[in-house]
Amino acid sequence: MNTKLAFGTYRTGLDDPEHEAALILALREGIRLIDTSTNYMNGDAERLIAKVLEELYGGFKPDDLEIVSKCGYIQGSLLEEIKKSDEKMIEALDIVKYSEDCYHSIHPGFIKAELTKSLERLNLEKLDCYLLHNPEYYLMTEIKTEADKTEAQIIMLDRILDAFMQLETEVKLGRLSSYGISSNSFSLETDALYFLPYEDLIVLAKKAAFEVGNIDANFSTIQMPVNLLEKEGLTCAAWAHANGLRVLVNRPLNASKDNLMFRLASEKEPTDYFSVLNELLGTLEEINNTSIFNLIGELDNYKHRFGWVGEYQTFLMQKIIPHIRQELMNIDDENTRNVISQMLMDFFASYETMVKYECSKQTKSMLEHSGVKVKETLEETALNNLIENADIDYILVGMRKTKYVNALLKIEG
Repeated sequence: MNTKLAFGTYRTGLDDPEHEAALILALREGIRLIDTSTNYMNGDAERLIAKVLEELYGGFKPDDLEIVSKCGYIQGSLLEEIKKSDEKMIEALDIVKYSEDCYHSIHPGFIKAELTKSLERLNLEKLDCYLLHNPEYYLMTEIKTEADKTEAQIIMLDRILDAFMQLETEVKLGRLSSYGISSNSFSLETDALYFLPYEDLIVLAKKAAFEVGNIDANFSTIQMPVNLLEKEGLTCAAWAHANGLRVLVNRPLNASKDNLMFRLASEKEPTDYFSVLNELLGTLEEINNTSIFNLIGELDNYKHRFGWVGEYQTFLMQKIIPHIRQELMNIDDENTRNVISQMLMDFFASYETMVKYECSKQTKSMLEHSGVKVKETLEETALNNLIENADIDYILVGMRKTKYVNALLKIEG
């Protein structure tokens, strides 16, 4: 089957057998592009791909299967290694210290080293496509006001030219077929502080190819977020398509708008929620634990007020769990404490499902009020909107479970 859907490996690794099963099923069902990155699961996403290639094809990659990886982020074990290194090396690699948990680099030396590690983890001699992963981290670190923007963008484009020259060199050496950029900034308004002026990229690629001695530039691909709520990237997609570039879209079901997150997927109301809630409240009332009883009651009243499930999860870990732990310590009887602990775990699992359901209802209502006709499910509406767009070549979707693979391929039909 011909499909625009591609297998995204963010949060996909070796620890969960279901991830491997999902990737195997996706490839057997006709998905022909896998998107990954050096920093996904500390390199385990690439290792998982190699494991599946070994299992399905004896370690060989079929010609019609494309693997796209990315470099730029410095996280996990690599970040710890970099932090222990000499400050002169950090300066030599033009490393951007974005935060304590995330550094970034697109320096030629860094790209060369990261591509070597990617090929080793993937067990390949040549990679189909390598993308610079959000190079705008330089802009996000350097630009504080509008006055900083012009100079920072010029420096950013110089950095990209140097990176393109390294990538053209890797093509010449036979370690790479083509390259491109994955950037969230492609989906910003042109006057945004961190906008990456993409119309200059083809000129930079041609210059890089000339400097390296390649006849043609090998800049082939751009990637960016586009979905029902983030449509700004469609302008960039149209430009790319008109200039012969391939367009990969990420975050088709996870939207960001007005500093809020939205999950573009329909959720079913949990059938057990109220029975689990009432059983827990009844038991708490029996043991006269008014503190936890009142907390659970307040949570029930608040279930429709979360913007998205991630907001609830943060609230749970930072506010609720510490309080619950303290209150459980005040229960003297160990057996009662264990019973309540298990009931609370069951409640929070059901409550999270209820939050997802409430959020999906709010998202559907918001879309319909904005003129979007929602079909049977939010995900069907969101994906079909992208599938029908001629400027989009591939839609990257997280498929960490076999049920996701089946459901998503069913949408495309």
